[in-house]
Amino acid sequence: MEKAIYFDMDGTIANLYGVENWLPKLRAYDASPYMDAVPMVRLSALAKRLNNLQKQGYVVGIVSWLSKDPNPAYGEAVTTAKRAWLAKHLPSVDWDEIHIVPYGTPKASVVDFPMGVLFDDEKPNREAWSGEAFDVDSILETLRAL
Repeated sequence: MEKAIYFDMDGTIANLYGVENWLPKLRAYDASPYMDAVPMVRLSALAKRLNNLQKQGYVVGIVSWLSKDPNPAYGEAVTTAKRAWLAKHLPSVDWDEIHIVPYGTPKASVVDFPMGVLFDDEKPNREAWSGEAFDVDSILETLRAL
């Protein structure tokens, strides 16, 4: 395993699907659900653990998809919203990599360390990952074991 840890955002650390009317909003090219999503993990504990792992030489990153609709202007708005969410909710984490890529892009193809660890809520993404991949149920516990 490479010393790298990557997180999906939607449904993994940000509860996009819990935002009221998230799907109609996305279909209307409204990027606000990406900013309005509440955290899915205790962020203070996550930030502390990630900062400690970085001190141990781990790379930490985000690899997240854009909306299914490949609208360039909307893609820019979604990217801005996702980056703003990270800055608001995890300001103490100095991300080594942030990849917000078109929907369906194989995540291992865009990161610097594809044999690292991935946390993702979607089983097909975990199965396609080159390194170790975990569901969202035990993020903090899994990180403590590294």
